[in-house]
Amino acid sequence: MKRTILLYGAGLGVAAIALEWLQYKYVVRAYAAEFYLLILALGFTALGVWAGRRLTSARPAGPFAPNRAALAALGVTDREYEVLKLLAEGLANKEIARRLDLSPNTVKTHIARLYEKLEAQRRTQAVQKARELALIP
Repeated sequence: MKRTILLYGAGLGVAAIALEWLQYKYVVRAYAAEFYLLILALGFTALGVWAGRRLTSARPAGPFAPNRAALAALGVTDREYEVLKLLAEGLANKEIARRLDLSPNTVKTHIARLYEKLEAQRRTQAVQKARELALIP
């Protein structure tokens, strides 16, 4: 009895597979261009997702903690560090001066000292080096 059921089930399975194969062949012939474009699109989508996950770094969990050792080694004062954080936000000298209750000339002096300590010539270079040293997020 078991043998008969197994043979009958296997026969039905082979018949179902044959019908699906025939339907697949019909779909591929009738919609050949669309079928291959779909396969190509799915392949490139999968490749993009895989590459995106491999190439983008995961952000560290938790709040940002500045590299205090680098700050001390560079000799960056607390006020210069405040100026650096506001500089990284893209604020102008006058805006930084208003936020910290300083004169614009004092802000320029702090920025000039930051340039020397970070060995930078421009604001963007200073911010980039500070991020590389994990001084700012």
